[in-house]
Amino acid sequence: MPRLARLDAPGVFHHVMIRGIERRKIFWNKKDREDFLDRLGKLLPETRTGCYGWAFLSNHAHFLFRTGKAPLSTLMRRLLTGYVLSFNKRHRRSGQLFQNRFKSIVCQEDIYLKELVRYIHLNPIRAGLV
Repeated sequence: MPRLARLDAPGVFHHVMIRGIERRKIFWNKKDREDFLDRLGKLLPETRTGCYGWAFLSNHAHFLFRTGKAPLSTLMRRLLTGYVLSFNKRHRRSGQLFQNRFKSIVCQEDIYLKELVRYIHLNPIRAGLV
């Protein structure tokens, strides 16, 4: 059965989640998180995507993006592919890192958006990481 197409248009808010395959760690150390953030920081202006929140946990991550000129799938493909290549080289491993494709939920600009930002930022606290 084919996947459903993502609803994507410029200016749409998306709650995006990525998870490690079999819930394994996708960030092994500080260098991994810095590498991911550096890549994201370079891609956001190129794609004119806004990032309004993110949270990194060891085996998954959450983001709140507002799409720009490029589709969300373009941003995520470039971000995740580049990160996996770098991660695999740095840790002398091969193969997939992420479970399936990224998950995204379209968010409307209302009270839910505020709750979502709160949820994303409190996620590491609830997980006992902070």
